[in-house]
Amino acid sequence: MKLKKMKKLMVLAGLASLFALTACGSATNDNGDASAANGLSGMKHEIIGIDPGAGIMKATEQAISDYELEDWKLIEGSGAAMTAMLDKAIKAEDPIIITGWTPHWMFAKYDLKYLEDPQKTYGEAEEIHTIIRQGLKDDHPTAYEFLDRFEWTSDEMGEIMTAIQEGSDPAEAAKNWVDAHPERVDEWVKDLSPVNGDTFKLSYVAWDSEIASTNVLEYVLESKLGYDVTSLQVEAGPMWTGVASGDVDASAAAWLPLTHADYWAEFGEKLEDLGPNMTGVKTGLVVPAYMEINSIEDLK
Repeated sequence: MKLKKMKKLMVLAGLASLFALTACGSATNDNGDASAANGLSGMKHEIIGIDPGAGIMKATEQAISDYELEDWKLIEGSGAAMTAMLDKAIKAEDPIIITGWTPHWMFAKYDLKYLEDPQKTYGEAEEIHTIIRQGLKDDHPTAYEFLDRFEWTSDEMGEIMTAIQEGSDPAEAAKNWVDAHPERVDEWVKDLSPVNGDTFKLSYVAWDSEIASTNVLEYVLESKLGYDVTSLQVEAGPMWTGVASGDVDASAAAWLPLTHADYWAEFGEKLEDLGPNMTGVKTGLVVPAYMEINSIEDLK
């Protein structure tokens, strides 16, 4: 009898120890293992970025420093590569962190959220400006006036970006949008005198937002105002350099005051800024909504 009682007590003690270990494990998982608690468990400490010349990449390097994220690495690539990785992660419901900006079609396609930026490394809301070469007003007064009037909303741009994402050719998507919004376009071109085949050069960075806006400008300049337009897709540096040197007439793809701050500091006095063609745009770190993190500070 005594032996049976002893064995029973040993079994009970073992179960008690097991429950205690399980409880400790849960406490560690809830409080001690930050990665498990914030949805980062098992993921590489990588932030998926875009082309290295983009201002958002420099801002993200600064964010890594400001928030002391020494274990995190910023991965260079392209906008297309970034969204492809985002799509793959979301289909598998895997965690992923990307450099993001609005307007962008991915916010319409996926349920995403910006991580809060309490230190304001990415600044407040930005604007997209139209910049032109010096002397454009005298050389091409019609184009100058049109570009000076040109402004629209992120929702309007979003219609074109969505069409392109769904398979439309960018030029065709821009044409369809212009043809569907005659009142809007008339605000830009009313009472302007068309020219007869004057050549005109635009430049832009290969972001979905800038592909949309540049194709709209090209179509309006050609179909409504009589210009023969060439649009050059380049990196941010050559875009600013081209306008400042006069080799390019205009660009509607200048993100200010933060994203292209360095280029503005270098070239601002060598070109003319017509002001914003879109306001309230934003940049920052973006994650799928299912991830249990809400701030850049959660990455520590």
